[in-house]
Amino acid sequence: MEWKLSGEQESYQQTLREWLVAVAGPEPVRAWFEAADPGPFNQRLLGDGWWGVGVTEDAGGQGGGVVELALTAEELGRAAAPSAAWLSSVLTVPATGRWGDTPSCWLTPAEGPPRVVDVAVDGDGLLTGTVPRVLGASSATSFVVAVRGASAVELRLVDDSDAVTIDLRKLLDRSRDVADVTLRGARSTLLEAGADAALADAASLSAVLVAADALGASQRMLDMTVAYSLQRRQFGVPIGSFQAVKHTAATMEVMVEASRSAVYFAAASIEGSDVDSRLHAAAVKAQVTADASIAADAALTVHGAIGYTWEYDLQLFYKRAKLDEYLCGDPHWWNEQIAIGLALA
Repeated sequence: MEWKLSGEQESYQQTLREWLVAVAGPEPVRAWFEAADPGPFNQRLLGDGWWGVGVTEDAGGQGGGVVELALTAEELGRAAAPSAAWLSSVLTVPATGRWGDTPSCWLTPAEGPPRVVDVAVDGDGLLTGTVPRVLGASSATSFVVAVRGASAVELRLVDDSDAVTIDLRKLLDRSRDVADVTLRGARSTLLEAGADAALADAASLSAVLVAADALGASQRMLDMTVAYSLQRRQFGVPIGSFQAVKHTAATMEVMVEASRSAVYFAAASIEGSDVDSRLHAAAVKAQVTADASIAADAALTVHGAIGYTWEYDLQLFYKRAKLDEYLCGDPHWWNEQIAIGLALA
């Protein structure tokens, strides 16, 4: 099946792509990585009007839906632009019901979707505990956490910076960041959203948006591989004329196009509250991120040793795709969820 975007969606995608080419080219992206500071990019994303696209106006966003969020994620992946703050903030909307102009994030380990964590809550709503490897924590000004209360799972909002300690961890993929977050009697507010529904919605949304990011990285690696195969010569001819290289590029193309239709379909399924939307999200996370990892290996094989070097851009997208395979749950985990009936919370 080939998925067709609307004219407005195509226009949005193209305009965002052009903006990212102008703002987040290889040189500024590398500078943000070297400084370990995505702040300047996040400020531009907010200031130039892209931050809230895909979040309804009722929730404080700029309109649009999950398809627009997927298009944003795809283009951020295609540019290897810093995206942890944007993604982690989007995922809190099912719990908070609102979108802010400062980053927020779930207090949950990045290797799985949002879930209940081992943080203690007392009768006054003070939270104590440590959550490792939290996506986007270094930029967040508030945190959403699912904890086990006296009688049920509770969703709580933490914005008590004085009682929060953030210890940044290093990733091979410098376009995203994770940190260990420690709460020491942090004040929190009980959120009204139902915990089970909010966790399941955030999990499905994380699956689709990480898959969309992997799609963007895959497309960029395919484009680079084809261009390199026409430039690089062996035995007096471009390596793109060799049958093995042609087959590699064709296989990558098939995976990318199949992934594109699947991602958009799953996004539309969530947006339309389809009865099988959680199944679609799980399937697309498992398949698309696995294919992106395979495509990354294929691209690196065609490029040879130059693909490993810091100076060559392929390594940016290779690392992006490899992290996407494990971010918010690896393919094996999502396939298991499908098998046991999507008991995501």
